Amino acid sequence: MRLLRSTFFLFCIDLVLILLAWGLAFWLRFNLDVPDEFVALAWSSAPECLLAYGVGLMVSRVYRQVWSYIGLPELRQLAIGIMLGALITTAIVLMLRLPNFPRSVLVLQPLIALVLLGAARAAWRTVAERKLLKTGASPLLIMGSLADASDALRALRGSAQWQAVGILSPIVSEVGRSLQGIPVLGEPRQMASLAKSSGASTALVASPPGSQERREVLLNAVGEGLSLLTMPRPDDWLQSANVGPRKVELEDLLGRAPVQLDKKGLSELFAGQTVLVTGAGGSIGSELCRQIARFGVARMVCVDVSEFAVYRLEQELRQAHPQMAGLYYTANVREASRIAAICAQHRPAVVFHAAAYKHVPLMEEHNEIEALRTNVLGTVNTARAAAACGAQRFVMISTDKAVNPSNVMGASKRVAELAVQAVASEFTGTQYVSVRFGNVLGSSGSVVPLFSEQIARGGPVTVTHPDIVRYFMTIPEAAQLVLQGGLMGQSGQIYVLDMGEPVKIVELARMLIRLSGKSEQEVPIAFTGLRPGEKLYEELLADDETTLPTPHPKLRVAKSSGLLPFDVLAACSWIDAAGPAPQASAIRLWIKQQVPEYLGQV
Repeated sequence: MRLLRSTFFLFCIDLVLILLAWGLAFWLRFNLDVPDEFVALAWSSAPECLLAYGVGLMVSRVYRQVWSYIGLPELRQLAIGIMLGALITTAIVLMLRLPNFPRSVLVLQPLIALVLLGAARAAWRTVAERKLLKTGASPLLIMGSLADASDALRALRGSAQWQAVGILSPIVSEVGRSLQGIPVLGEPRQMASLAKSSGASTALVASPPGSQERREVLLNAVGEGLSLLTMPRPDDWLQSANVGPRKVELEDLLGRAPVQLDKKGLSELFAGQTVLVTGAGGSIGSELCRQIARFGVARMVCVDVSEFAVYRLEQELRQAHPQMAGLYYTANVREASRIAAICAQHRPAVVFHAAAYKHVPLMEEHNEIEALRTNVLGTVNTARAAAACGAQRFVMISTDKAVNPSNVMGASKRVAELAVQAVASEFTGTQYVSVRFGNVLGSSGSVVPLFSEQIARGGPVTVTHPDIVRYFMTIPEAAQLVLQGGLMGQSGQIYVLDMGEPVKIVELARMLIRLSGKSEQEVPIAFTGLRPGEKLYEELLADDETTLPTPHPKLRVAKSSGLLPFDVLAACSWIDAAGPAPQASAIRLWIKQQVPEYLGQV
């Protein structure tokens, strides 16, 4: 009822303005002196004009607009309504054949009406924005070109928390101009002085993700004493309509461009299907579940050895996707019969195998046999179970550490890759694909959570070597590219993700320190030396491999030359027979026999 009253009130305002435009059109037509007979003609024809314009505005749905947020799209819609009203008015006047009716009025009146109605809406929005500013919205600087700032201002429209007071554009020619009444005060390198003069303590970085301009702005901005915000991620908009600027995070500084997914192909692969994910409670596994759920799967079978991880995932997915049937298992991939039974019961169309031990130093000493049993036997068990239940696709998550491995964990993943290729040649009814990528920001056991804890304690932040570099990507990016690789891959292929440029770990530490608002004097960096099995740099391809392009710019196929046949049964038998406490030297010698490029100690 309140909405109806509000709409009727606005409709009445428009009709009054249209009537005023009608009178002004006659007034201008007769050079500000309307003869008496034409005054009478104007009044007698006014009802038809009001009826025509009322119909035109209603048909064009002008009254669904919110005047406080009026913009160019709404003004275009208003112009269509006025044009429609003008055509109906012209038709009525011509049909009535009113004597001596000045036809120029029919041209002048819609132009005047557009000005009056548009001005009323602009005034309404101006009052609304001034009222909002008076309620205590915090001043905000926007960093980005005018095109980027325009998108940011649309996102901030109606915000009760922020009020843009200036724009800092990296394009010198834009300095001195203004956008929606917001002046371009200067360039990003002047942010400290301009923030002080404008009274702003917060800046919004509006440059698009992945752009070099954005990364440079962020790197220059951290440490300037300003709180930094950036635009919400696309996923944030999907999850909630009420989202605003978010804090700048480490992944923003790394400058990763958003992944372009083949949404149509993935929907066809997943919609209405059953999908099984092992290691579903882990960083990558849980993100895979989130991404897959978006494509309308009928059932999601989530398997993880950790009870707490499965419970937490269950709570999240039940709330986010109540329509999806979720089945949650605490099971170990090392138990072949258990995995086979789960697959046989639910018969998944696609299996994603993310279960693995991945912590390099932990697997390097005392736990070598555990790495083999989980990463190799677990992979073989899951791969065979996928074939036995008739799965269309099996996707294994691998790592860059499998290339010329210098540690047991990386070597165990390389053996797992070979095992998947061997199983693929044995079971041709299922497409088997492995996907390699590097370090994932924020994943369990990664350096970012460790560094964050050390910074919170006041340091020092421990880095093993000043020259150590790693490839990094975000958890959602990694999961999305795994999905894309699973869709595109041919059986037996190993996909390599484009990890971008490698990042020095010490630079990563410095970024995190600056993001926390501290300096290296407050939180020092200490170098502790390389750990067992750790390399200065990681490779995504072995020396004897080349890559082939794919239709996706961030995915390439690793092509091996002269690959020797791999005996899966013999490998599994050796691992089973190794016993509960085999000699580390025996394990490393066996690894060297299976993976000749293994660089670790034997």
